[in-house]
Amino acid sequence: MTDRHGPNHAWLTDLARPEVQALTPYASARALADSAGLLLNANENPWPPADDGGLQLNRYPDPQPEGLRAELARRYRVQEDQILITRGSDEGIDLLMRALCLPGEDRVLICPPCFGMYALSASVQGARVIEVPLIDQGAHWALDNDGIAAAGPVKLTFLCSPNNPTGHEIPAETVRHICRARLGQGLVVVDEAYIEFSDAESMTVLTGEHANLVILRTLSKAYALAGCRIGVLIAHPTVIGLLRRIIAPYPLPTPSVEAARRALADPARLTEQLDALKEQKQRLVAALNSLPGIARVWDGSANFVLIRVNDADELVQAASTDGIRLRNQSAQRGLDECVRITVGTPDETTRLIEFLQRHFNTPEQQS
Repeated sequence: MTDRHGPNHAWLTDLARPEVQALTPYASARALADSAGLLLNANENPWPPADDGGLQLNRYPDPQPEGLRAELARRYRVQEDQILITRGSDEGIDLLMRALCLPGEDRVLICPPCFGMYALSASVQGARVIEVPLIDQGAHWALDNDGIAAAGPVKLTFLCSPNNPTGHEIPAETVRHICRARLGQGLVVVDEAYIEFSDAESMTVLTGEHANLVILRTLSKAYALAGCRIGVLIAHPTVIGLLRRIIAPYPLPTPSVEAARRALADPARLTEQLDALKEQKQRLVAALNSLPGIARVWDGSANFVLIRVNDADELVQAASTDGIRLRNQSAQRGLDECVRITVGTPDETTRLIEFLQRHFNTPEQQS
């Protein structure tokens, strides 16, 4: 038996925990019937709240809004049945852990320094975390491909491109190679939270080639919807079906869905803001490279810059005193005395540069 995604991939179902394979998904009122007609099936208040604005917030939302899912599928160049909309990428990560990993038995591979939620979600699930650290190549970071191959079978391999917090990208051919090596063993998850800031092509185009490839996208970063918590998990329909068995009945608030649809309908605004952020990043990187006391600058391909200084704690505290919040990354493997700086508006960039110039041009910092 075949489908448009290629041969039948029953082994994808076998990757899931037996409890999940046997699970019958909870059938919510909205999943069993649409929102047309006389709605007396969900124990809702029949009157909308004051200042509802026509959103009908008294009604439960569609668990996976068809209009939004269709727009996301067009945007990401995949089929609608490859998409699961989640409460941010964090929920996508958690769903994968809970669906696939048996506590105390299964293993998850990460490549630190990287987004901390991979290891945290694995630990909460009781999965064993295998670390294959990135290789610091000076100006760039790279995957340890030999170390990943030597790690043996794992249920989930997490990669991030552009990586948070180093900003480096992973070549598509490297992902292809890892997917082939993990075929029949586990899923390869590429987190593309920052891909819109990069010139690289999204790896969503590879999901048709590799049934075990999962892509995480989000509207929190480039689309300016961090407060709405809209994430997207893109995978083979079999994987999507498994995750839908355990996702919450109503994960997406109606106002968040409406905000997401408005943001996706305005590509000109996105392009304008991405161009503006690229310009501010160039200003910031040029200023950082001119300052004494900064040992290294990794500009990467995202909307942030990673720097190494003599005393990360001291810099972050001094910035906080000046009303500027920076992120100390020193707790991450290989990032001792490193600070991550998000690119802001032109005025924010000016204020930040002025602070950095005052801070690093003091006699104490130059000594």
